Amino acid sequence: MRVASRLLVVACLSLASGTLAAQGKPRARDLGIPFDGTPGRLNAITDVAGVEVGQVTLIAGDGPLVVGKGPVRTGVTVIHPRGRRSQDQVFAGYASLNPNAEMTGIQWVKESGFLAGPIALTNTLSVGLVRDAIIEWAIKQGWSDWLFALPVVGENWDSPLNDIDGFHVEKRNVFAALDGARGGAVAEGNVGAGTGIICHEFKCGIGTSSRVVDKAAGGFTVGVLVQANQGARERLNIAGVPVGLEITDLLPCYVTPPSGAGDSSCVKRNPQRPPGSGSIVVVIATDAPLLSHQLDRLALRAMLAVGRVGGLGENDSGDWAVAFSTANPGASVDTGFARITMLPNDRINPLFEATIQATEEAIVNAMVAAETMTGANGFRVYAVPHDRLVAAMKKYGRIK
Repeated sequence: MRVASRLLVVACLSLASGTLAAQGKPRARDLGIPFDGTPGRLNAITDVAGVEVGQVTLIAGDGPLVVGKGPVRTGVTVIHPRGRRSQDQVFAGYASLNPNAEMTGIQWVKESGFLAGPIALTNTLSVGLVRDAIIEWAIKQGWSDWLFALPVVGENWDSPLNDIDGFHVEKRNVFAALDGARGGAVAEGNVGAGTGIICHEFKCGIGTSSRVVDKAAGGFTVGVLVQANQGARERLNIAGVPVGLEITDLLPCYVTPPSGAGDSSCVKRNPQRPPGSGSIVVVIATDAPLLSHQLDRLALRAMLAVGRVGGLGENDSGDWAVAFSTANPGASVDTGFARITMLPNDRINPLFEATIQATEEAIVNAMVAAETMTGANGFRVYAVPHDRLVAAMKKYGRIK
């Protein structure tokens, strides 16, 4: 196995430009793919004021898998609801289409209605380390150990691209993501916790999007970030077009030789990802004054978007969403009585719609931004070809 002389560690923080297109990576809208609703300025979860995102990407080596050495294709993504320096809790809720996945701390969110500290995403076998690192980080900030002892950490399985059994995510990577989080545009595709993951049998990863509801409905913002690792090719549907039936080749496969050098033709499909495997985590932020039970409802609607794109919540697919509101600052502080503002249930429908729209676009953004990757044992996952995606949109009249 050829192994890089050092692990490539990339801190994918906020970008100065408003879109990733300015960095040479188009997003779905840049290809002309039509989506409903009005996005925020950045079309990202960070359009919700105060939200910060930090990501660390770990890439090293190629060729045959050697557990503990690589190849490495993994990372960490963190979301601070009120920014990395805030200890103020937020109202939060969650929903699951199929809980065949891990999300630590979520039972206390359900019980208390509040989320304390950041949300983190990583690979399945690094959940415990990331959880512990967040607690250690919070204590080093001087924050209360009992208040931040149950952080929320979600996951996706990033093998066979990544040496998942090698436990390559380290505490220092988590600390870097936590400390480096910023507002602004968010890197997508093969970054952070999305480095080694797949959706609908194309290379996928981290994606984000946002929606602003009409002023008549409050003018609130809903932002979404996904770690998308779900779905079969034949059910892939983008903007109402059966893309998975139009692009039936470029399926994940092993190449010979494993390094990808020389004759790199695919020799066989991947036997390690049976039909129905894979998962998705959806993180939803809003500045609308919603309470925990309403945020449960918002999180549940994200699963409608997963279905729109072609996910089924299959037996081996863990599908989770967690939602939080940055409204009502200080609501968790014991001042005798908490005075809070709540949006009436009769006015929540526009936020449901915004959540579905932003989640759908975030999944597609993750796919469009991702690049073809070859990982352990020469396992290769192809990026969706932009030209053929556009051609499919035109064929069905979605792009003129």
